[in-house]
Amino acid sequence: MKIARVTLSDRATEGVYEDASGPEIERVVQQLFADDIEWHRALLRDERRDIEEALRRFADEVRCPLILTTGGTGPSTRDVTPEATRAVLEKELPGFGELMRMQSYAKVKTAILSRATAGIRGASLIINLPGRPSAIAECLPLIAPAICEAVEHLTGVRPILR
Repeated sequence: MKIARVTLSDRATEGVYEDASGPEIERVVQQLFADDIEWHRALLRDERRDIEEALRRFADEVRCPLILTTGGTGPSTRDVTPEATRAVLEKELPGFGELMRMQSYAKVKTAILSRATAGIRGASLIINLPGRPSAIAECLPLIAPAICEAVEHLTGVRPILR
């Protein structure tokens, strides 16, 4: 299965710190799914146009059934991931963001500031994940069954959970 993971971070693209969230997505997904995975990666600045272009490319050209973003979902002026995601979606699936906020709020009371969303473009499921690696590890297992169901509806092939 092709999966794209897109890290949105001005500081990581500038080399201020290393991207830890993108690799964490890969680690958790590899633990959750038994399928062979072909990874497609992008590390981008928080620029709406660039994010939209990457999401369109991974959905329309690369044809990844699953596209996971990390970062850029907070209230800061530079946080534009949800807006870029909504601009490319054909159908929004707000339950993913709602569940992740509920899960994260139990540990971090500021999690309600997250604006993460999810939805469908063509035969691709796009999900905005939290930016912190620990939150990725907490949230991805919760939404994995819904990911499998959505990907099966979109592609006819159900990913296999371990």
